[in-house]
Amino acid sequence: MRLTIDATPLLVRSAGVKNYLHYWLRSLRSLAGDFAVRTFPINLHPEALDHEGSMAGPVATVAGLARLHLANYLRLPVVDGFGARCDVFHASWLLRQPPRCSKLTATVFDLTCWLMPEVHTAANVKAARRFAEVMLRRADGLIAISEHTRNDAVRLLGLSPEKIAVIWPGVADAFFQAAPEAVQRVRERYGLRRPYLLFVGTIEPRKNLARLLEAWQSVKADLREHYELVLAGPPGWGDPGLIERLRSGSPGVRYLGYVPEDGLPALTAGATAFVYPSLYEGFGLPVAQAMAAGVPVLTSAVSSLPEVGGDAVLLVDPLSVTDLRSAMERLLESPSLRSRLGALGRQRAELFRWDRVARQSWEFFQRIAGQ
Repeated sequence: MRLTIDATPLLVRSAGVKNYLHYWLRSLRSLAGDFAVRTFPINLHPEALDHEGSMAGPVATVAGLARLHLANYLRLPVVDGFGARCDVFHASWLLRQPPRCSKLTATVFDLTCWLMPEVHTAANVKAARRFAEVMLRRADGLIAISEHTRNDAVRLLGLSPEKIAVIWPGVADAFFQAAPEAVQRVRERYGLRRPYLLFVGTIEPRKNLARLLEAWQSVKADLREHYELVLAGPPGWGDPGLIERLRSGSPGVRYLGYVPEDGLPALTAGATAFVYPSLYEGFGLPVAQAMAAGVPVLTSAVSSLPEVGGDAVLLVDPLSVTDLRSAMERLLESPSLRSRLGALGRQRAELFRWDRVARQSWEFFQRIAGQ
């Protein structure tokens, strides 16, 4: 079987989708071989993950994006050439015209543009709805990154549940094996001299950071004197006042900005606890990463997060500042609770190994191809 994956997100600035696509592509090629797994609009073999820029050289990036634009806006049969050389074509949300000569699949990441359009730009909402009409409804098969996302897709888009396979994403091996010396180096790099609670993610309204900051400021004074709250992630869109507040600094709060992928495992492993009070997630990769690093996790009791965390996380109502504050105090005041959750998290994170994802995905593609 031959598979072509639309890897356009690797050529632009992106966060979660880019992470997923990078490691998924590597794991599929490791399983099936380079000949069986190729990419559109150019054949990519990226090494290090870079969220902030293209993962191809300048010439290849321009060539790839030009090919995408020819397919999208001039209606030229660019994609058909790739479709003719494969049995299954897996599309991304950046492509507007699917190939007509191969089976079509895609990944459903979340339905926030339907459930919470106010936490997206108008352009994102428009693009998501177009992708649903052009790709998701026409696809021969779909991958949902959680059971919750699958249920949302069936309920909101009217898709047939039989054509959607749930395959959880994976966690990079580095999160399972961050060494103490790497943790020390990252602490020195960012000047982290006190124990810290950690949040990782794009700074945007859906991540619920205003409530997290409010809850942190109401945590017992002696705990805030001993610990600090550290936030890592690039600015997204939304409340510019929040970004300004983070950058100007608040007592006991550190904003690191974007942390490169190679620094995240050690930064995560060095945390006393991980806090992720998001209002909605299709999966919630930072939660799985923290569990893989053996760090106790506090997260929201909404969307897919209970599915991902199972009994290995402390769940809170993300709309309740009081609930957030109480849970943070409980974690910081109980070493035994932190130890138990850390151990349970490591055990559960074994479900999110990329080799498992690759096997399940390849079986899905073979089924779609009729092999």
